[in-house]
Amino acid sequence: MHSPEPILHHYPMSPFSEKVRLALGFKQMAWKSVLVPSIAPKPDVVALTGGYRRAPFLQVGADIYCDSALVCDVLEHLKPEPTLYPPHLRGVSRVFAQWADTTLFWAAMAYNFQPRGAAEAFAGAPPEFAQAFVADRKAMRVNMTALRPQDATSAYRSYLRRIASMVEEHDFLFGADPCVADLATYHPLWFTRHRVPGLADILAATPAVGEWMDRVAAIGHGRMDRLDAADAITVAARAEPAPLDDNLLMNSAFQDDHGIALGTPVTVTPESFGTEGTAGELVAATRTHYTLRRTDPRAGTVHVHFPRVGYVLRAA
Repeated sequence: MHSPEPILHHYPMSPFSEKVRLALGFKQMAWKSVLVPSIAPKPDVVALTGGYRRAPFLQVGADIYCDSALVCDVLEHLKPEPTLYPPHLRGVSRVFAQWADTTLFWAAMAYNFQPRGAAEAFAGAPPEFAQAFVADRKAMRVNMTALRPQDATSAYRSYLRRIASMVEEHDFLFGADPCVADLATYHPLWFTRHRVPGLADILAATPAVGEWMDRVAAIGHGRMDRLDAADAITVAARAEPAPLDDNLLMNSAFQDDHGIALGTPVTVTPESFGTEGTAGELVAATRTHYTLRRTDPRAGTVHVHFPRVGYVLRAA
């Protein structure tokens, strides 16, 4: 199936955006780059997603894919080779990536944003922006327990030693070639190395990790062209969502775990971080993802896709 060139909505400092940028580079894909604000309000984002405002998300025509894990699945369908999910690692690579995107990520970011790291991350920015960023992320962490920097430091050091033991014998986490687990593990460490280099001495105790990071970074970001947010919205407005039986996610059989029929008005909300919901009509609920149909005055009719894991489906 021919698909339009993917459009990544992201911002430079976002670790999860770096994960997807590397996935695009690994796939050696051409893509359009739309830079989004790092904090609310995000009117151009909401026009496409209906409420979800985490970065990144991927747009293919009038189909919007939320969450970096789902985006990696979509890229795999767009360009199967080289694979992010080698057959012999299909299960373990996903499980490890989920650990890296959650447990490792939150330990690393609690370490990175201790006062000294926050000062470095926002160096050169107006004080009001730093204050607004902190307030924005605090609002997004409703019902989450944040690690104290001391506890995060201990955990982060432990995780780095475990990662080192995996890359001392071969080039990547699970062998000679990278997979999705490498990209998910890399991005919080990338933030330490490149966004708060004054705290990057924590990486020095595990030199094998630094060498592995160099190999991951060498993957690059593929072939990128800039696109304005307004133009991306126009792309969606001029397109039609892909037919569900011809969608990039495949596996379109209905799986009802909630007693919610297709065609029902629903909301889909992240379980924890950034719990703004997206409302729409449930048009697909497969074993791996949900799809909502919604209409926006600017973007027209779009399909917004979410993974099942990490998201909550409710009747509206």
